Amino acid sequence: MSYQQIRPGGFQVLPPVIKNLIIINVLVFLAQSTLQKGEQGWITDLFALHNIRSSLFKPHQLVTHLFMHGSFAHILFNMFALWMFGSMLENMWGPKKFLIFYILCGLGAAALHLGWLFLETRTLLSDADLFQQVPSPDKLYSFFNKYGVHPSMEVQKLNTLINQWRFDPSNVNYIEQARDAVKEGADFLISTPTVGASGAIFGCLVAFGYLFPNTLIYLYMFIPIKAKWFIIIYAGIELWLGISNSGGNIAHFAHLGGALIGFLLVVYWNKRNRKTFY
Repeated sequence: MSYQQIRPGGFQVLPPVIKNLIIINVLVFLAQSTLQKGEQGWITDLFALHNIRSSLFKPHQLVTHLFMHGSFAHILFNMFALWMFGSMLENMWGPKKFLIFYILCGLGAAALHLGWLFLETRTLLSDADLFQQVPSPDKLYSFFNKYGVHPSMEVQKLNTLINQWRFDPSNVNYIEQARDAVKEGADFLISTPTVGASGAIFGCLVAFGYLFPNTLIYLYMFIPIKAKWFIIIYAGIELWLGISNSGGNIAHFAHLGGALIGFLLVVYWNKRNRKTFY
């Protein structure tokens, strides 16, 4: 590996791949904001990453989801982190090598996330199938209490159905309504999309921490912490949140997948030189 690009006059504040990635992400976000209503729509259905069990899953989503974001704050934070940590890497490796690294980290993030979703939704589908075979008001309540009620459902109507069904358990109409509700709920949960470049950016963050371990990162603009400790703490938090299934709708295992691929790549590329920078 050559480090000749790190030299006076050779460092670019906004190197070409970083610049173009930011431009593409912004353009896609504008398209999301103007061509569809809210976070759901045809662009999200077609290009966001979906569970492989979902009918909306397509192989190209492994790459296209990297250029989509769910909110202005989401894209702002990701693009700032991409510039902050990715610029040093691109200046060091050059555009081609950095782009390969970025895409591979994104693919690794998607692969681990899909694997986790596959295992996680196995119980969901099992519970949904069991309900279809032996429906009951108590099982309907337990299903939605466990997995939550998706936005298109009205909680009041669901509670009314459960209460009415309990007074008339053999009513075919109630049974069919309940079966439809569970099927709709399971389909919604399985088809929940994943968007964002966070997995690939987490790979950049790990590579930065490996190559520049003692460089200070300022949390909240004024708390200094060395890059190596920041990475270790951040990865530990992500692992804990992922296993405990907490932290909102954040794809923690996507972050960890990008981090893993980023770490393996930078170790492999750097093993001959064994060079790190301050």
